[in-house]
Amino acid sequence: MDLSSKAAQQLLSSASEAMLVVSANGEILVANRQAESLFRYSVEEMIGKPVEILMPEASRSQHAQHRERYRGAPHARPLVSGLNLQGRKKDGETFDAEISLTPVEDGEETLVASTIRDISDRDSGESYFRELLQAAPDAMIIVDEDGRIAIANDQSEIMFGYPRDELVGQPIEMLLPDSVRKRHVKHRRGFVEDPRLRPMGTGMELYAVRADGSEFPVEISLSPVRSAGSTFVSSVIRDVTERKTMEAELIEARQVAERAHKANTAFLAAASHDLRQPVQALSLLNGALRRTAKDELSQEMIQSQQNSLDAMTNLLNSLLDISRLDAGAVKPEIEDFPVRRLIDRLSAEFSRQARQKHLIFLAEPNGTVIRSDPNLLSEIIQNLVSNAIRYTERGEVSLTLQKRENKLSIDIRDTGIGIADEHLGEIFREFHQLNNPGSNNEGFGLGLAIVSRLAELLGHKVRVISEVGKGSCFSVVVPIVHEQAAIDEDAPHNATIAAHNTSGLILLIEDDRSVSSAWTLLLKAEGYDVLLAETADDASIAIANLDNAPDLIISDYHLLDGSNGVEAVERVREHFGRNLPAFIVSGDTSKVVDDAKRLRNSLLMSKPVHTDELLALAAEAIPSGSVSSVT
Repeated sequence: MDLSSKAAQQLLSSASEAMLVVSANGEILVANRQAESLFRYSVEEMIGKPVEILMPEASRSQHAQHRERYRGAPHARPLVSGLNLQGRKKDGETFDAEISLTPVEDGEETLVASTIRDISDRDSGESYFRELLQAAPDAMIIVDEDGRIAIANDQSEIMFGYPRDELVGQPIEMLLPDSVRKRHVKHRRGFVEDPRLRPMGTGMELYAVRADGSEFPVEISLSPVRSAGSTFVSSVIRDVTERKTMEAELIEARQVAERAHKANTAFLAAASHDLRQPVQALSLLNGALRRTAKDELSQEMIQSQQNSLDAMTNLLNSLLDISRLDAGAVKPEIEDFPVRRLIDRLSAEFSRQARQKHLIFLAEPNGTVIRSDPNLLSEIIQNLVSNAIRYTERGEVSLTLQKRENKLSIDIRDTGIGIADEHLGEIFREFHQLNNPGSNNEGFGLGLAIVSRLAELLGHKVRVISEVGKGSCFSVVVPIVHEQAAIDEDAPHNATIAAHNTSGLILLIEDDRSVSSAWTLLLKAEGYDVLLAETADDASIAIANLDNAPDLIISDYHLLDGSNGVEAVERVREHFGRNLPAFIVSGDTSKVVDDAKRLRNSLLMSKPVHTDELLALAAEAIPSGSVSSVT
């Protein structure tokens, strides 16, 4: 290229942006009038000078090193934001800049043509975007239509081991294993032609490669972004090495572990309590936030947190349940009870889950009295309905009951994705997940395994009928004791609790201070006064100077001094000579149910409690002085 040619000079002078041509040694060879205007040096003052004179002094020595590295591997870099580049004018004023680089062959020497754009006047929205990009906890990379990296955040540098200037302008395939690079080019072009959102966790086994050549498993979400008439692809990359290792260890442990012996029962009770405590605190704090935050964005963030907490709770419950079943720690307590009592209690929660996905949930009233363990049967139905809602994107989920001779079939139907015949024999295995198109791979695939184990424990049959694309019907068959002759059809079987004035004094007995603080924030946000105690003895001292009895007692089951919530509640009731309403809350799943059952006018709640349900029950119990039964 002849830089002195008339054509070259016309090209430079007609450019709308500042342009420089720099030698391999960093000497400015050519500068156009726009560069003269931008940097306030005359063209004559710039020619022959090192390009570093146009940079802040603090960046000059580092830039010289970058320039030497670029000289060894020259490559094109487009104009992009997010690199935190700055220029320096003759008078010392600095400005934020975007700078493109293009290698130009000139005989035996490789020159670098650069375009410089002042972006100091861009609005705060872009500045906020760049800050948000850098603050993201995951690696984020934005790729242009040609598959070249346009923007990479700090986490990308950490994850892949490349400095940012070695990423920007390079094909995205540099971050993929050699074995998939050619195939990825085809996939990438297909995505540009038909761009669509691809969330994380789609069931694909993906791998990336670091600068040192090591491969690691990743999850990648893709989002098309339109800007300035071009289509970019925003990707979020997450290193899932630790999770994959944990999953492999869990599967290996499942394959080689033997049934735990009797000592596991005590261990599981303690583990259940300790693991649920932090989730309990988070759930209570989230409930308090929901009641104090007013703007829509905050409410959306709080709901997102609640969704994550729900997923964490479900996974924790599943892991603990399967462990208890393995250890033989679950003992059925068979009794006769009306099935409607169980269905009514669960319907409110199922309706809430369905509404979140814009589904219809239907449940029919039925007065039949059945024989089973109400708590374990409730867990079976909860798992089946939750599964139905999870795998249904449109339509409805229904819970119906049919008499078959001396048995009652509890049927859970959905209009979801369905299950192929070849998978029906495997769906009740632990850690088995469907990979059907449209399926949602939340959890570890334990829900149906728990259903199968509990049904076997209770002696109930579980059946499934399914058709891909149309939906499924899961049924659990239980023995009938007798049929009630009539049902009050006017009585609401999906009852909601009427609104009450939320005021009154609640005695809270909790020995974990983080959980106690979260309880207090939630209850005060709802409008209640709270009296705190850590043990049964503390509660006795706290109430000694009260003129009036508390309106409600909420107590953890296990307390610090070896006492328990049942003892604490009985002492308070004895002091005031009244059968005060009480909630006993526990993460212990062993003998606590037996101990708490004998306490009248009380409600046993498992950690982490659902804050909306708890507050609704409190709003009912305080004015009435009585607690609704849960079983």
